[in-house]
Amino acid sequence: MLGRSVLAEGETAVLAAVSAPPEDGKANTALIRLLAKAWRLPKTSITIASGATSRTKLLHVAGPGEALMAQLGAWFDSLPEA
Repeated sequence: MLGRSVLAEGETAVLAAVSAPPEDGKANTALIRLLAKAWRLPKTSITIASGATSRTKLLHVAGPGEALMAQLGAWFDSLPEA
């Protein structure tokens, strides 16, 4: 499940739910797989920059800068508000 929300600090965020348990990195792997599929990117282009053991994560997405920003921006705008 994917959606978007505004955090308490006023930042916008993607909300994602995966069924994998949060043990041994399984939930993180499932999250990367989910986002790679949604964004049509290789899984290897997405890494967790911070928050690997937290519910709140910061991701690094490798790719062609401007085109990637446009693609992800359009995708984010299409998400339902949660």
